Amino acid sequence: MRREDSADGVLYKEVIYDEDHWELLRQKRGVAERVMVPFVVRGFGPVVYGSVARGDVHEASDVEVFIPVPPNPALIEAIVESELGGWERRELVQATPAYVPKAYIYLDEKTTISFPLLKMMPEEESFYKTAGMVGYEGLLNGDRAPGMNKSLIVIVPTRAGHAEFPADRDPDLAARLIGVDPITIRNRVRVLTRRRIHGRTGVFRAISLAEGESFTSAFAELASQNPILRRRLTR
Repeated sequence: MRREDSADGVLYKEVIYDEDHWELLRQKRGVAERVMVPFVVRGFGPVVYGSVARGDVHEASDVEVFIPVPPNPALIEAIVESELGGWERRELVQATPAYVPKAYIYLDEKTTISFPLLKMMPEEESFYKTAGMVGYEGLLNGDRAPGMNKSLIVIVPTRAGHAEFPADRDPDLAARLIGVDPITIRNRVRVLTRRRIHGRTGVFRAISLAEGESFTSAFAELASQNPILRRRLTR
């Protein structure tokens, strides 16, 4: 159920979740919990981000688990194989020529584990908080995080569901609610607006790994072709 209201002159919508929605959220979070456990016990500090962290899930919502600190890729793959049943496919993704490449392991088409292959810069880390993220303990406690979706809507969890309003209407308010720098919100709004207008995916490179190919070798090949990435490696 949706209704429109306003506070401090800002129009927002209140979305009330029905029991089907709560059950779907529990199911998605159950998947996230199962995926996170092997990494939690080994001290990797995984988080879940996006709609599963915020609560505004739907049937097609992905369960996206992220390991913030660059791990040994081979170790992550070994854990996935031994404790999570292996993967369907793997990709190395770089959003822009200057951004840190990330490894994506698809357990299935809706469940991914990803991690950076280099230490992230603050602006790269802020992406996850902007989208909304929750750690393992928060997941167990039923915590939900405010965040912005790809349609530029800020989702603020409430006891009955969530409130939402367009981030581009008041980026400063959006930043305060999410807990990030307003510049981060403005940059994200600009990127997603441009993507919407021009129909671009926002991915600079996406490399599918062949059977037996490692993330380390794919990363080395990418670096050999990208002088910006090579300079970052020498910092």
